[in-house]
Amino acid sequence: MVGSNISKWTISYFAAAVVWLLAAEALMAAGFGFPNAGLQAADTLIVVHMVCIGWLSMAMCGALFQFVPVLVARPLYAEGWTLIAFLLLTVGLVVLLAGFLALGGRIPSWSSLLPIGAGLLVAGFLLAAVDLGATLWQARPLPAPARFVLVGLVSICITILFGGIFALVLSGRATGAVLWRLLAGVPIHAAAGLGGWLTLTAMGVSYRLLAMFMLAPDNGVRLGRVAWFAGTAALTIAVVGGVLALLMAAGLNIVLALAAAPALIALMFYAYDMLGLYRSRKRRALELNTRMTVWSFASLAAAVLLAEGLLATGSFSRHVGALVFLAVFGWLSGLVLANLYKIVPFLTWLEAYGPVLGRVPTPRVQDLVAERRAAKWFVLFFLASWAATATLLAEAPFAFRLTVAVMGVATLGIVQELVRARQLADVAEPLRLPAGTSSPRLLVARN
Repeated sequence: MVGSNISKWTISYFAAAVVWLLAAEALMAAGFGFPNAGLQAADTLIVVHMVCIGWLSMAMCGALFQFVPVLVARPLYAEGWTLIAFLLLTVGLVVLLAGFLALGGRIPSWSSLLPIGAGLLVAGFLLAAVDLGATLWQARPLPAPARFVLVGLVSICITILFGGIFALVLSGRATGAVLWRLLAGVPIHAAAGLGGWLTLTAMGVSYRLLAMFMLAPDNGVRLGRVAWFAGTAALTIAVVGGVLALLMAAGLNIVLALAAAPALIALMFYAYDMLGLYRSRKRRALELNTRMTVWSFASLAAAVLLAEGLLATGSFSRHVGALVFLAVFGWLSGLVLANLYKIVPFLTWLEAYGPVLGRVPTPRVQDLVAERRAAKWFVLFFLASWAATATLLAEAPFAFRLTVAVMGVATLGIVQELVRARQLADVAEPLRLPAGTSSPRLLVARN
């Protein structure tokens, strides 16, 4: 990536994302939303969308704007659209959350809030999807990691389509028997968002990033092929079969059960591929971000085992909240935080020292971070996320609030490490700012 363009607004996406994460953790620690409210309560919907859109989707968009051009060796189709998408997503999420507050009776009701917020989010995600999709289209035939991203982009379009329908129906702006049937499609909305957009995209990006960070070969013809086919099949069954079931006024349980089999196959082959990358790596000593990625994989495995256990005991519906929490925080959030710990210093290093590489002595990327100091925050985050899952299974709301508060403290510690890396605070003074360099701006890159 040395010499490649740095997306100007990627760091801004990351900054906004961690702010939304911290805000969501603070609300949960204060007892706002699930488990003190129902899974479909307005308060819970606020926290869910703060996490899934504000935190995970913002971070994912920022990463894709930077790394899709790397995946396909093509410049981003329209760099200028990234700021517009950022503004649409930010304003749209704020308005959507206000709509949920009104729906829950916490602020005066205004029926236009939900459709306006949803409309802005649809516009923002579509703009991002078109920008990234056009970049991929120019690079056909696509490498394996990029194919995951392409399915992820299709998935976010499906997700926002359902979200827009929900907003129109709940606000009373749209009526009709078909739309009311689709209102029962929350599991499809969640499957497309969490399974397709966030998980499949994260899988695709991790194929490339982990290979790069571990110095492992990632050009195997079969690498990721089965995982991609199985994951795409699972998503297709869930969405197409689910929509048909809703239109025929049938239940979704059979469809989701059919989709679960290829989804499990996808995860198994993904784990097998990741193990292959680990075994073939040239960097023997793993850096902190890679070690913590392993912890996120452990959370994913635990989520799969938990899902099987809940199904076997007939308690899936009762404890689905705990399962989703483990998948969202232990797996996805842990994976994103671990990779941010490498991506932010890496982009900062490129921005600060790329122009003078080979001309003056410069620090290594690892000189921008202090892994021993940061490690305790990652360990605390994962332990707290697992403990919070246990409290949900035990139906202990107060203990859940305490563990989420600890998770928030850990998140603050990780964010502080990212800020220090951005400020070059841990770089030894003789190498910190050699001639011809300048300190990066905190929130916006100089591209």
